[in-house]
Amino acid sequence: MDGADPFALCDALLAEGDPDRHLATRFLPADKRPAVVAIYAFNLEAARIRDLVSEPLPGEIRLQWWRDALEGRSHGDVRANPTAAALLDTVSTYRLPLKPFLDLIEARTGDLYDDPPPTLNDLEGYCGETSSSLLRLASLVLADGGDAGPASVAGHAGVAYALAGLLRAFSWHASRGRVMLPKDVTERHGVAHADILAGRSSPGLLAALEELRALAARRLDEARAEWSAVPKPVRSAFAPVALVEPWLTALQRRTDPFGPVPDVAAWTKPLRLWRAAAFGRI
Repeated sequence: MDGADPFALCDALLAEGDPDRHLATRFLPADKRPAVVAIYAFNLEAARIRDLVSEPLPGEIRLQWWRDALEGRSHGDVRANPTAAALLDTVSTYRLPLKPFLDLIEARTGDLYDDPPPTLNDLEGYCGETSSSLLRLASLVLADGGDAGPASVAGHAGVAYALAGLLRAFSWHASRGRVMLPKDVTERHGVAHADILAGRSSPGLLAALEELRALAARRLDEARAEWSAVPKPVRSAFAPVALVEPWLTALQRRTDPFGPVPDVAAWTKPLRLWRAAAFGRI
């Protein structure tokens, strides 16, 4: 695929691996869209490493490659990787800070292991580094050196988006030996780790999942409370967050945490995202 546009390859990668964020980018300003797609494609590359390796060490090596690429310490042809090429161009063009990318890599390193987050605060920190950071970086791209608004809006909105995603993926993670419910939450509700991995539901598990759903709803409300401080040219960066409320509504109705994954009706999803981008609503 020599000579192929790395941004076009990022777009194809994102369409296959993260269709919701990909669909949301369709409603961004055309001149800024490739940069945001590159950021999201990088996140996808880092997130899927766990599924590409059989043990943590090879995964850590892959993530270290991304650290080295971002910090200019790689020894090979980094730009042979189209996602890296597009990302490095994006970072340079929009003068993006490296810390959010490096923090995301560190958070994804934890994905290589099966240990659940120790506390709810730890889980929120993980959500901030893997989701809030993406909204903030997208906001910085759209601001293009101007006012991107308060970082706290991306913080709250990103946590809400990530928590909704983790709740929707709960059974998928459990089937792969991973539990993202924090230890302090499962202990508070009397939920055994082994029962989750075995696919056994219980009133305690439903209560634990509801605690996370309610937290996601609160974080969404907090983002909305500060929404007026977000400059209008930046608001379309938050379009993916328009899916959080209907996801949370569907999750609230869910009685079997190991059943079908709740989602927004396919025909309404583009409309929700378009409205969010066009009218600046989350």
